[in-house]
Amino acid sequence: MKTIVLASNNKHKVKEFKEILENQEILTLDDIGFGTEIEENGTTFLENALIKARTVSAYLKEKNLDYDVLADDSGICAIALNLEPGVYSARYSGDHDFKSNRNKLVENLKDKDKTAYFNCTLVLYHMDGTYKVSEGKTYGKIIEEERGDKSFGYDCIFLSDELKKTFGEATSDEKNKVSHRYKALKGIKEYIIKN
Repeated sequence: MKTIVLASNNKHKVKEFKEILENQEILTLDDIGFGTEIEENGTTFLENALIKARTVSAYLKEKNLDYDVLADDSGICAIALNLEPGVYSARYSGDHDFKSNRNKLVENLKDKDKTAYFNCTLVLYHMDGTYKVSEGKTYGKIIEEERGDKSFGYDCIFLSDELKKTFGEATSDEKNKVSHRYKALKGIKEYIIKN
């Protein structure tokens, strides 16, 4: 079993990663005592994932801890809006206000095609500076009516093509089988097992 540091304290994200990578020991930023705010100022999902991974890896090096770092950047991309909000998903209407972000996306898609996908770009970063990248996408439509659990991002307005229900209505088991994070993690999981 490998020990991997997940560059996040997001409870929903941590839960998903632990469920999907069930045979690995996953530590959070809290677990390693990392409390600095990381400025994600990249213009792509990969740039942001690498910013997080490199920052946490440098911190681990200072502490003489030899752990790989798993960092992701993810968001929702609406086809009709040139893939907005994309990397700005968490702060689309301001700062991490889920309800306000959803309202803005629904408003901006009025009278437009509602096709969208969630994207997750994942980086497994090694102490020597090498890294493995994996990407996952899951497609669906943005709906106006919020359905199911409203506590996490855009889940309650994303009607999954595969599940025929919103991610907000899905159980974590159902979501984990089709989510962008699951698809990105599948590639990383195989890589971790082989290495």
